[in-house]
This record gives sequence, C-alpha cells and structure tokens, in this order.
Amino acid sequence: MPRRSQPPADRPTELPEYALSLKQPWAALVVLGLKTIEVRRWPTPKRGFILIHASKIADEREEVWSRLPPSARGLAELRGGILGQAELIDCIAYEELETFRRDQRWHWNRPEWFQPPRLYGFVFRNACPLPFRPVPGWMRFFRIGSEKKMKRARTR
Repeated sequence: MPRRSQPPADRPTELPEYALSLKQPWAALVVLGLKTIEVRRWPTPKRGFILIHASKIADEREEVWSRLPPSARGLAELRGGILGQAELIDCIAYEELETFRRDQRWHWNRPEWFQPPRLYGFVFRNACPLPFRPVPGWMRFFRIGSEKKMKRARTR
C-alpha cells in the first residue's frame, strides 16, 4: 500500500481560520510568492497562516497588469474567492518615503503611493495556491465560515 505524502513542515495541515482580501492582480502575486509585502494604511498584530482572498473588484491600473508574468494571468483573473494561503510573519511601519522605496521590489507599489504619516507592510512567506473557493470578502481580516454572520450584519 502506498504511503500518503505528508504536507511540508512549514505549511499548516488545516486551512487557516482567517482571510485577507486583496484586489487582483495583487492577490495572485502574493499567492505565487512574487509579492511578499502587502501595503495597508493600518497595522496588524496578527501572525501565522492566513487565506488570501481575491476581491470582486480588480485594480485597474495598467502599470500593475503589464508587470504580471504570463504564467500568473489565469490565477489573476479569478475574483470573489480564496486563491491560496500565506504566512504573515511581520508588520513593518513605513514612516519615510525612502524606506518605502527601498522595499518596492517586494511590495510592487510606486513611490508616489506613499502617504505620510505612515503606511504598513504585511510581510508574507510560504505562500501557495489552493483550489479556488468562492467566498464573499470583507475589509480587513475576516473569519472564514462567518460569511452568513457578516451578511446578516449588513442587512440589519
């Protein structure tokens, strides 16, 4: 009888409980490990594996899509669901344009995107795609399985 393969030691055996929604193609770039810093206007203390969700609305800036590798196009076209997972290992503060510019190769944002007094970079590693799963998204982190609760809260 063949032995079942074990998951790599650096990946969880169960799916993470929380997800973070990103516009495409940013979500695909994170899942493929090509973008390792996601820039936000708010910090997070959260660490560990999270699911990466592709929002229903894409980033329409041509400058982003033109840099997307052809092999990532299919994944970047998916919207409104879970694409993969990644390990959130740090949250760094960008308080100066020069620091933001220094990390541009990891967050992919142009220097003009920087806005004082600060932005935050969520640092990821160990990213991997998962089978696409349609799931409604939410701003900030959201709990998977809480879609019904969120829908009820929005209709009240």
